[in-house]
Amino acid sequence: MSTGAKTNAMRSLDARGIAYEVVSFSPDVRTAEGVAAAAGFPLDEVYKTLVVVGDGHRPVLVMVPGDRELDLKALSRALGAKRLALASRGDAERLTGLQLGGISALALTDQPFDVAIDCSAQRLNRIVVSAGRRGLNLRLCVAELVRATGARWLDVAAR
Repeated sequence: MSTGAKTNAMRSLDARGIAYEVVSFSPDVRTAEGVAAAAGFPLDEVYKTLVVVGDGHRPVLVMVPGDRELDLKALSRALGAKRLALASRGDAERLTGLQLGGISALALTDQPFDVAIDCSAQRLNRIVVSAGRRGLNLRLCVAELVRATGARWLDVAAR
């Protein structure tokens, strides 16, 4: 399936010489569960990127597995922040310039975001994350994702 023009995420990976596989599906799919079902990957290998905001802290892009939820208290402790919250849809889109369902840390590597990934990804070789556009994800090595985004490992996902 044609993916159209390359996204910023793909250009960022290309510039770093990082290999990836393009995963295409209907742009109407906007959840990790939907991506896993459409693309045929286990849900725990499909990571969603959440935008978190808080008092006195710059926005954080947090990648957590599709079969888990973000533990905001654990994230607050890990970052030494007093109050953090998930950004509203409007705030997430305004802050990132990307539509919900297409928010990608890979597409925002030149933006002022802290980036974190849940420690559960350490057990994986390859991971599926947003390519920065609805209907398009990328599958790549976890270590390369961390290298490209500068993500730090945090234990922040809860069942």
